[in-house]
Amino acid sequence: MTMNTQPGVCALAGGAYVTVWAEGSSPITIDGNVAVPGFGNGGSAAEAGMPLRLGYGGGVDTVVGAASVAVPGSLAAIELASRQFGAVRWDQLLAPVIRAVRQGFPLPSACHYYLCYAGTSIFGRSPDGFAALHHDDGSLRDRGSSIRVPHLADTLAAIASEGSRIFYEGEIGVRIARHVQDGGGALTRQDLRNYRAAVRESLRVELNGWQIATNPPPAIGGATLAAMLLAFRDRKMHCWDAESLDYLARVQRAVLTYRRDRLDLTDDVPAEAARLLDLVRNGQLAGAPVSASTVHTSTVDDTGLGCSITASSGYGSGEMPAGTGLWLNNCLGELELNRRDPGTLPIGARLPSNMAPTVARSRGGVLSTGTPGADRITTALHQFLVNFLLLGLGLDEAIAHPRMHVEVRKERINLALEPGLSFTPGEEFSVTRFPEIGMYFGGVGAALFDRSRGFDTSADPRREGATFVSS
Repeated sequence: MTMNTQPGVCALAGGAYVTVWAEGSSPITIDGNVAVPGFGNGGSAAEAGMPLRLGYGGGVDTVVGAASVAVPGSLAAIELASRQFGAVRWDQLLAPVIRAVRQGFPLPSACHYYLCYAGTSIFGRSPDGFAALHHDDGSLRDRGSSIRVPHLADTLAAIASEGSRIFYEGEIGVRIARHVQDGGGALTRQDLRNYRAAVRESLRVELNGWQIATNPPPAIGGATLAAMLLAFRDRKMHCWDAESLDYLARVQRAVLTYRRDRLDLTDDVPAEAARLLDLVRNGQLAGAPVSASTVHTSTVDDTGLGCSITASSGYGSGEMPAGTGLWLNNCLGELELNRRDPGTLPIGARLPSNMAPTVARSRGGVLSTGTPGADRITTALHQFLVNFLLLGLGLDEAIAHPRMHVEVRKERINLALEPGLSFTPGEEFSVTRFPEIGMYFGGVGAALFDRSRGFDTSADPRREGATFVSS
């Protein structure tokens, strides 16, 4: 539902990870992230894509157009999770989103905010896509306006009937590959036919009696989150006082600097991630004094099953193959994630990702959590988990609590602070104090099932979200 009703922020033809932990079994993460295209193209190079600078987020450089499209994996991952763990038929599962996109869905404020920057420059690249988001005079539709994306309901109905096969091997895949090839991109029908979601053992760490399972390598986000959690494993704290906030800033700086200098550039992410975690365990990294757009859904049930899903389509390529209603990703053009040229990676390799869908378990229950937020995913999740698992705050309070985020930039280390944090950092940090809490700092969602107290859910006030409990 979210991937198809958050235009600009996410779309079905992107990447996703699904972390699932059933009681009595080991946690797994289904890797449906985007991949490097190019199988069967005869060695011909794709065009470079269209560089674009957006005013969004204080200034973002990205690349759009057909050449920015990577092999999408979201649908493969979601279908695999549904087939293996779900209790609802695939056609029934898709019925609500088909109904929503056929009848029209309200344009969320987070999408409207982003589209104010990208509505024309990116999402004006396809006639159907532009018409869905704009009035006849070319002005962007207002937040809350009813959005109807041409052909999307029919595409989803075909997927509901035939499964992901029609997307990867059938007519939809033919249209996607033809559109990208005609636009100078590298994606081929063979790329789509070859794509498989990968099942991996989740990365696990422990905090205050809770076992926490998150996204393992080759993704980067889970290792980054795990390192921050390990740095707090033996931390004795009762609140976010000045000393704890200083420690948090230094942990973020150390781990995010390691990510920038090592994880983002390595040929062997699993080995480098393992080294990072070893350094944290040995006290040699985190805490030392010197040291692309997403959506998320969290679910638990009363059998002890936890499922956490994070998905992204980058900033959007703006490309929509005729007759499909599907916006394609621009994940090859996410420059802040692809610090290595994707052209140097093997065809079929998964691209870097900061997504970190997470499930935690204790003797008393199961917690599913995650967040959108680009490079703020790991810092937002880390602070929520410390608030809830270590400090004992309730879900609502743990999510709403003010956050900080260390921005590791080439020229300086900047500390972004939400209001409510009474903290003066050291001289090594420049500081940006935000006037109010906002979506920059993520949008954590959490669902909890406790055997003695039942269900609890919470959505982040920083970003539109909803909670639902069903019997």
